[in-house]
Amino acid sequence: MRTSVLTAISAALLISLTAPPVDAASSSVPTAGAQAKKTKAIKARLKPLRDAITDLTETFGGRYPKGREFLGRLAAIERAEAAGRRMNDELNALRREALIANPLVSGHPIAFISRRQYKGDHHNTATMFQTNEINTRSFQGPAELKTIEFAAGGKVATLGKVPNGVARDPEVSLDGRKISFSMRHDIKDDYHIYEIDADGTGLRQITFGPGVSDIDPLYVPDGTIVFSSTREPKYCMCNRHIMCNLFKMNADGSNIHQIGHSTLHEGHGSLMAAGRILYDRWEYVDRNFGDAQGLWTVNPDGTNHAVYWANNTPSPGAVLDARVIPGTEKLISTFSSCHDRPWGALAIVARRLGIDGKPPVIRTWPAGAINMVMRGNYDTFRRVNPKYEDPYPLSERYFLCSRRVRGEQMGIFLLDTFGHELLLYVEGHGCYDPMPVRPRPAPTDIPTRTDLAEKQGYFYLANAYSGTHMKLVKPGSVKYLRVVQSPEKRSWTGPAWSGSGTQAPGMAWDDFNNKRILGTVPVEEDGSVFFAVPADKFVYFQILDEKGMMIQSMRSGTMIRPGERTGCIGCHENRLTAMPHQTMPLAMRKPPQKLTPWYGPPRLYNYTAEVQPVFDKHCIECHDYGKPGAKKLILAGDTGNAFNASYVALRGSGYVMVPGAGPASFIPPYGWGSHRSKLAQVLLKGHNKVKLDKESFDRIVTWIDINAPYYPSYASAYPRNRYGRSPLNGGQMKRLGQLVGINLNDQKSEMRVQQVSFTRPEKSPCLARFKDKNDRNYKEALAIIQAGKAQLAKRPRMDMPGARLVGIDVEREKKYQRLLKAEAEARRAIVEGKKNLEKNPGGH
Repeated sequence: MRTSVLTAISAALLISLTAPPVDAASSSVPTAGAQAKKTKAIKARLKPLRDAITDLTETFGGRYPKGREFLGRLAAIERAEAAGRRMNDELNALRREALIANPLVSGHPIAFISRRQYKGDHHNTATMFQTNEINTRSFQGPAELKTIEFAAGGKVATLGKVPNGVARDPEVSLDGRKISFSMRHDIKDDYHIYEIDADGTGLRQITFGPGVSDIDPLYVPDGTIVFSSTREPKYCMCNRHIMCNLFKMNADGSNIHQIGHSTLHEGHGSLMAAGRILYDRWEYVDRNFGDAQGLWTVNPDGTNHAVYWANNTPSPGAVLDARVIPGTEKLISTFSSCHDRPWGALAIVARRLGIDGKPPVIRTWPAGAINMVMRGNYDTFRRVNPKYEDPYPLSERYFLCSRRVRGEQMGIFLLDTFGHELLLYVEGHGCYDPMPVRPRPAPTDIPTRTDLAEKQGYFYLANAYSGTHMKLVKPGSVKYLRVVQSPEKRSWTGPAWSGSGTQAPGMAWDDFNNKRILGTVPVEEDGSVFFAVPADKFVYFQILDEKGMMIQSMRSGTMIRPGERTGCIGCHENRLTAMPHQTMPLAMRKPPQKLTPWYGPPRLYNYTAEVQPVFDKHCIECHDYGKPGAKKLILAGDTGNAFNASYVALRGSGYVMVPGAGPASFIPPYGWGSHRSKLAQVLLKGHNKVKLDKESFDRIVTWIDINAPYYPSYASAYPRNRYGRSPLNGGQMKRLGQLVGINLNDQKSEMRVQQVSFTRPEKSPCLARFKDKNDRNYKEALAIIQAGKAQLAKRPRMDMPGARLVGIDVEREKKYQRLLKAEAEARRAIVEGKKNLEKNPGGH
């Protein structure tokens, strides 16, 4: 029964996808012209199958023994159709038989997962539904790990069942004898890495960590396994969902340690022929969240993370599940959207044609999806129909994938470059992750370049004046390089500030990142610099002029492993070109420089601690409530519902020009920051005889140049209140708004002027409507604001002295530190040549 249903579905799909219907035979004798036209149409209809059979015959010879027979049957069908007979059933049967006879399809079992489609959630990475997280309830089973053998008539074997859980992400070992995968037994469990022999025996659990998700295992040539994990618990900065980084372990699960440190997600690793790992990475530094999920590469030891393709390509919004096509430098991947499940179109990308944009995209499924590249925004590919995912390249011309059959049910399909999309198999809720169970050539084994006993690595920049639009920078202008860390988000709140996305809690006017300045180093006259950086930190670089003002900034991040040495040619250089032959850069003739700290040890950047004291010292004598300068700008440090008064005034009035969470597109040197900001220009020209000392000026322009951040931490003292920051609860905010005639729950009211001062409640601008201080409503409104001031005295928020973690953030930090300690123990074991095995807590 199953076979007949499958054949019917497959036939219907093939008719719709590969050929127009055949007209009924005419009762009249056709003219010669009409007959020729009909013959031509029949040949065009049959050409894809003829080309595929011919290709398979020429490619595989004796391994495709029925090739000539298939061509003969096809010729007979052509003659019959030319005579006016309908041959759809015969053609579909031949097509199915001939394409499945491909040795790449029938020569080995094909592993796959039978499960439901993941429930829709906020983002394409939100598929883990980890315990005790925001979307845990979306987890659903059942699932099974299976194989299908087409040489045995489509025989299906079940290797493992999870009645109440999910198996996912199968990966066949290089020798074809084992399959690793991730499995979660039920909603109370989390994903762990398992391994099973290809015949379905010897199931063993490899990782055991409680309260973490281990997914996407990948065998690498040295016998270790790289996988994605939430073992450094962090959340997407534009919402509230747990993220993964790349980790590595021995085959027995020992010595688990982190090899990727970007601030969001690293997943779907696959091997390249040269031994590097191709993976998709979602990260954004000073740019938008939605067009920042492209492809990167890394060595198996975590060294030399490098962008590969689509880091500045706004559509598709995500490039997932990429695998290199054997024998080529091309890849196939899923073109998806930011806010969707991890499905969409499939695309072949020829990276030699560029590292961004449409030119490298040479084919898509469906064909029309190629016109969506660089069109619309990060969610354009949500419109794709049908949906595809999990591509696996069998060769340059044949591919397996999962493709939607009906509703949310996905089937295993065979695609080829001749135009076929053949449904191979479908069952139950759907089939995912098809992959042949067979040996594969082992890629190059890249030796380890790290020394985990070290605490730092070493970067070089060959020439700061080389790169995109760097001709705009006059030689000799670059004096310093600044290193800035973009720390991870360890906590989240329900209420949010909406600044270019969902900040939960509010962090800055229109950006998600907090910052930590690690220090600066001088740049040589030839534009070169060689310096040491703390290892395993997600950092970016800025080049500065003689005044310490930013000329150009990375809007992406990088990291360096302990003991690693790596670098770049220039600023935003072309990654498809080699370093030009030149004399040894001056910086490389010297030992690496140490970073000079920025006014003290590296620390989380806090606007109220770093910038506000400058305004308090030099500006508020005039620019305070009730003072002459207040009509233009309030620079007082009064605490408000979201930020403080000076921050709201500067950002709301256009005195600062920064990208915030701006576009993915390249911004040229001097394109934003202090050189383009009115505030810096006023200070440079002089203002009412105010003379800033060097440090005061530096503090202001540095704040602008690191994208004008505000809060030092994502933790919140008031996680249930407005913006995740206000000391007033919902009832107090509503009542205050009623009393003052302002909708304080409308964020726009806080973006024109800070309405509330918890520092000096009586100065609150929202009270200005009251002329009579004895007004009953005035007194009630003032009392609410004073209650907020009292609350802040008891529980300071994160921009105030004395701030501390409260509530669930305490537990989150304990978990973070526990996992950090576990990894430190694993690193120590690696250095000492020992094994550190994760404890099995029991249970499954």
